[in-house]
Amino acid sequence: MPRATIPVSLLIVNELGRMRTNLRQRRAVLTAMVRGIFMGVAIGSIFMAGFLFRGAISPVAASLLTPTVLAPVSQVGQYPLLTQTQILLNENYLRDQPPQKQLEYAAIRGLLSALNDKYTFLVDPPVAHSESDVLAGQYGGIGVQVKRDEQGNFVLYPFQDGPAARAGVMDGDILLQVNGKDVPLSTQQDAVDQMLRGEVKNDNGVQIRIKRPPKGEEKDFSIVFQVIEVPSVVWRVLAEEPAFGYIQILRFTNRTPSEVQKAVAELKSKDVRALVLDLRNNPGGLLQESVKVAGQFIDGGIILYEKTRSGEKPYEADKADFLTDLPMVVLVNQGTASAAELVAGALQDRKRAILIGQQTYGKGSVQLIFGLADQSSLHITTAEWFPPSKTPLDGKGITPDIPMIPDQNGRDVELGEAVRYLRNHKS
Repeated sequence: MPRATIPVSLLIVNELGRMRTNLRQRRAVLTAMVRGIFMGVAIGSIFMAGFLFRGAISPVAASLLTPTVLAPVSQVGQYPLLTQTQILLNENYLRDQPPQKQLEYAAIRGLLSALNDKYTFLVDPPVAHSESDVLAGQYGGIGVQVKRDEQGNFVLYPFQDGPAARAGVMDGDILLQVNGKDVPLSTQQDAVDQMLRGEVKNDNGVQIRIKRPPKGEEKDFSIVFQVIEVPSVVWRVLAEEPAFGYIQILRFTNRTPSEVQKAVAELKSKDVRALVLDLRNNPGGLLQESVKVAGQFIDGGIILYEKTRSGEKPYEADKADFLTDLPMVVLVNQGTASAAELVAGALQDRKRAILIGQQTYGKGSVQLIFGLADQSSLHITTAEWFPPSKTPLDGKGITPDIPMIPDQNGRDVELGEAVRYLRNHKS
């Protein structure tokens, strides 16, 4: 059966008509793609770092941070196949397409996935905004640190001048109830943290009941939530051993070196004879600040080596005038990552302290965090670091000198072991 023949002239007319119809659309798409994909790489400011307990970002997201370097827009490349693909989708795809921003993010993530680097990634604007708040070290709450003792009790340590401290809560108070409900010892630590936080509005707050050692007197407090400026360092003389000082670094921020100096000065004034440095669940932070902190406990010499595209750079500690001679234990666990591993590794390799706890996370890379034009952010791996021994840590972590199995009920057995060790080895 003969096939129907379509005149060539009609084909040409139809094609020309279709081309005219789509010409403006193609130009618009090209403009949108070029602007959308490549202007998105315009660099903003790096997030400030500083931070807190349970609200911290995970070790996977946490980075050793260094000052941001702006990338010239002229260096941004072209992706003609990607542009052509979008044009073809616009002309031919059967169903509705996702919003342009969603497609753009997918294209960026596809590009980044080819690097096979889990620490180089894109963060959406809402998450980036939340991350920025966290890094700023603020939240709504009553301003206490909750720690578990060896018996599993939830022990409160109020921040200086915070709402809990002003209400009368004291270091060592044991939490019994929140809003009239008992807090059993089986409750998870993060759940207790969240009970004591909330939105800052009107008179929104929380009621707590505590037991105060040594007499066991019970007291009730009604405390209004306020914006809490979270310190990066907390410290105290240990109740278990008044001759021992305790310093916990929650995250390495630009405030951390000065806060450690303040902690050291106060503990020295109380004649402590040994020190526990707690780096558990510390996800990292600023590179230079972690080097300064390590240097406060080491009397000069190499702290780390940093390897970049341009070569290897050693970082050395200044001659320290602080706690360089006291017996010292560092507590670590699987949440000890990045800059915290840097400090732990330096103290261990330099034979300055022993490590007690669990294998650390194993993050030996450095990231820059760039703010993009739409308030999203791009984390980019720019360097790798090594402790003084040059032992690779990325993906492996640091092995403690005294490994311990975490207590299933949340009792702080690592701190108890540190106290016992220091009692037997104090100078």
